[in-house]
Amino acid sequence: MKSTKSLCPECLATIDASILEENGKTILEKTCSKHGYFKDIYWSSSKQFKRFEKFLHDGYGISNPIGLDGNCPHSCGICSSHKTSTILANIDVTNRCNQVCPVCFANASASGYLYEPSLVQIRAMMQMLRNEKPVPCPAVQFAGGEPTMRDDIVQIVKMAHEFKFTQIQMATNGIKLAKSLALCKDLDAAGLHTVYLQFDGVTAEPYLINRGYNALPLKLKAVENCRMGGLTSVSLVPTLAKGVNDMQVGDIIRFAVKNMDTVKGINFQPISFAGRINKKERLEKRITIPDLFNLIEAQTNGAITADDFYPVPFVVPISHFVAAEEGLPNIEFTVHPHCGTGTYVYVENGKMIPITRFIDVEGLLEHIDDLAINGEKWLGKSLGNIKRMGSLISSLPKYIDTAKAPKSVDVKKLFIDVLKEGTGEATKEFHRHTLFIGAMHFMDLYNMDLERIKRCGVHYATPDGRIIPFCTYNTIHRVEVEKKFSTPLIKARAH
Repeated sequence: MKSTKSLCPECLATIDASILEENGKTILEKTCSKHGYFKDIYWSSSKQFKRFEKFLHDGYGISNPIGLDGNCPHSCGICSSHKTSTILANIDVTNRCNQVCPVCFANASASGYLYEPSLVQIRAMMQMLRNEKPVPCPAVQFAGGEPTMRDDIVQIVKMAHEFKFTQIQMATNGIKLAKSLALCKDLDAAGLHTVYLQFDGVTAEPYLINRGYNALPLKLKAVENCRMGGLTSVSLVPTLAKGVNDMQVGDIIRFAVKNMDTVKGINFQPISFAGRINKKERLEKRITIPDLFNLIEAQTNGAITADDFYPVPFVVPISHFVAAEEGLPNIEFTVHPHCGTGTYVYVENGKMIPITRFIDVEGLLEHIDDLAINGEKWLGKSLGNIKRMGSLISSLPKYIDTAKAPKSVDVKKLFIDVLKEGTGEATKEFHRHTLFIGAMHFMDLYNMDLERIKRCGVHYATPDGRIIPFCTYNTIHRVEVEKKFSTPLIKARAH
């Protein structure tokens, strides 16, 4: 059993919580002195929970924090007790939307007010993110609401490009992209790198439940317009819910494979419960990352299995290596191991080949970490960089089984180029040949673990100069921030 801190779902008080094993599952339980006992499934497989746990890495956070210590997670800012820097920043550019989804975090028509930061405020948020030390925030995602509801969204993307974010994304339902090829071309020209496309399945049914109408034709048209408009890095984002689209996981993967010229990834998001929900319904509907592994294995006939997936911090050794090569701090993916997961899959002659099937990824990354951390001790400082890369190149055959590797690409060269460059063209080339399949399970008030919050790498930038972890923003801070910087909807319409 482990101890942690959580929140009471009723009064939001910070309370003690325990993480324990029960019937092969990992459970989180907590008791509020006012509102009683709460229990939820943390991870549906204790075996996978333990496998992922060993990859925990604590980062150094931000050396110029904004917030104050002492009242986590209510005084987010971000404070000096936070252990991970901003890997991806969300900026909500509006809460307007052209859908009314039952599963949405935020919607202007439901809230009764309009939240739409000015260009001056958005610029200040970007500047704040790029001012982070020791590593400026490298990636920004424009979200909402629906970002394309803003007439100046292209201008906002251009602004991000001017700030030299290495990854610029937009989370969208795709309606306006489906209706305007010109918008896709304009966003591509402005510097948008990735379209984070809401995509719940390959038939009408999931959309009827999640979105209230059959949005599939628009999704297909959005993918086609992205292809034609130059936006050839689309990530599909299914909100995964039991009985809604859990039976379509394999079909979503196969759709991505067929469209790999444009679709570069899938990021499954198991549903988090906003608002109050009774215990029985919650436990029946709760779907966690190990549940997704089982669905993927069953629906791909074992082509992809749980053992092909690793947690986000698994790749920290690559950050260490690149930092050692460049002599500069590098972004470290020290996200809590139970927050997210992923794998890369090559596709050759229609066959999916996970990268783990021909690379001993654990052995290789241990070797890379040793080279990064201990290299100078036994290679010598003056020739450390040259010898470090040379040692890696000479040792690669031990970790890569070329007989099982795809024949259409030089895997060794690709891997070495990524380590040499860190980001840029080599990384783009790697992604051209692979499909990323991942999941990020955002927390709600029932399964909240503050140890995960402290290691969150996906943050919101706000107009009042704060940087707030994703899960606490959406459960605690969103309403307060939006109301503070909003206009009543009736007044907004009048203007």
